[in-house]
Amino acid sequence: MAGTDAERLEALEVRAAYQDQVIEDLNQTITAQWREIERLQRQLGRLEDQVNESIAAAGSTNQPEPPPPHY
Repeated sequence: MAGTDAERLEALEVRAAYQDQVIEDLNQTITAQWREIERLQRQLGRLEDQVNESIAAAGSTNQPEPPPPHY
């Protein structure tokens, strides 16, 4: 019976070690994803600024374009 308990204890220790590694891997993945999301948000902000600057430089208003005369 002691051998069985030792085997069970060893199995639990192996499982805990495996779960610790999985948790660390998931944490690294989530951290990398957040960095990527933040990078993309900054890039989107810069693109929005560029579009707004282009619109302002073209002298365009944010009014919808009127339909062509043949309508």
